[in-house]
Amino acid sequence: MSNIKSASDKNLLFGVAYDDFIDRMNQAAKEMGHEDVFFCHDKEANLIAMIAIHDKGLGAGQSMGATRLWPYTNQEHALKDVLRLSRGMTYKAACANIPVGGAKAVIIAKPEQKSERMLRAYGRFVESLEGRFITGQDVNISTEDVRVIRQETKHVVGVSEKCGGPVPMTAMGVVLGIKAAVKFRLHKENLNGLSVAIQGVGNIGKNLCQQLHEHGVKLFVTDTIKERAEEVKDLYGAIVVNSDEIYSLNVNVFAPCALGGILNSSTIPLIKAPIIAGAANNQLEDEQIHSKLLESKGILYCPDYVINAGGLINVYNEMIDTDEEHILKQVNNIYNTLLDIFKISEEEEINTHEAAKLLAEERIMKAKNFNKALHMPSLLLS
Repeated sequence: MSNIKSASDKNLLFGVAYDDFIDRMNQAAKEMGHEDVFFCHDKEANLIAMIAIHDKGLGAGQSMGATRLWPYTNQEHALKDVLRLSRGMTYKAACANIPVGGAKAVIIAKPEQKSERMLRAYGRFVESLEGRFITGQDVNISTEDVRVIRQETKHVVGVSEKCGGPVPMTAMGVVLGIKAAVKFRLHKENLNGLSVAIQGVGNIGKNLCQQLHEHGVKLFVTDTIKERAEEVKDLYGAIVVNSDEIYSLNVNVFAPCALGGILNSSTIPLIKAPIIAGAANNQLEDEQIHSKLLESKGILYCPDYVINAGGLINVYNEMIDTDEEHILKQVNNIYNTLLDIFKISEEEEINTHEAAKLLAEERIMKAKNFNKALHMPSLLLS
């Protein structure tokens, strides 16, 4: 399952022998149902990276997932992140009716350590998988970085400006998800006059602010980078609050748009918003425990891999070269998918996390059975 690039088993990574880490990596991947996980350590390029392929059966041997660069404190944290994110991509693709398997990649580095040499080495790592993994931009990877990576591999997307690119399409999907949740929980057909607390106003969070502002929404924002929050205050009249205040605001919607794991046993009791709908991945620190805790509080949770699928829809359609009208039609369907999930949750008496997983797994099984019966590349069926 594992594949070591430019690494010596005699060396240590974060104080752990490569052999020991690779064994643990393989075991963790197996436990989470992954098909492959690959590891790369290119000393000369200062590159340490992992690529996890969760399920490639939906896409005729191809899996898709973005690459994030983050200063993980150790390789175990990076491994946990890449495995959860790649599994989420499989469910994201299924719920969005995108015929690719789920995958993800992480580069362990500080943003200031990023270099052309590192990115090109990473591009060669992606290229070594011979098209099984297609990637694009995520946290700390820019469109310009993607262009550098593309010098070494053709298996990268996210440089097209169709519909403005993946960022506005992700934000648009979140707005549609908020509309669906507001209709279901608040019985309101539009967002005018509502209030939304946004945690994280980077590229996607800022774009979300713009789109919600256009809908007449009152915005509350926080960000670890003060200048970002001040910018959306100036642009859209947002009220800036401290990071520890964002959870307990009396707003209609709480929108996590930063890193994952922020819905946990410490934060959920603080949340007063009746709806959670944001762009961040892996929002639930523990999927089972914290989805049930949200349910017990009567909070309507929009599963992250459903509501934030706009970016995946955009880059997949870039790859197959469809027109903007088709992209917008697929992104707009996020609204209907979430209403379906809310209905399943109500009818089956399960929480929305479980309902989304049920819907995704049904679509995955249907696609695989269809593929097996016809002996042809998979096509997701709604």
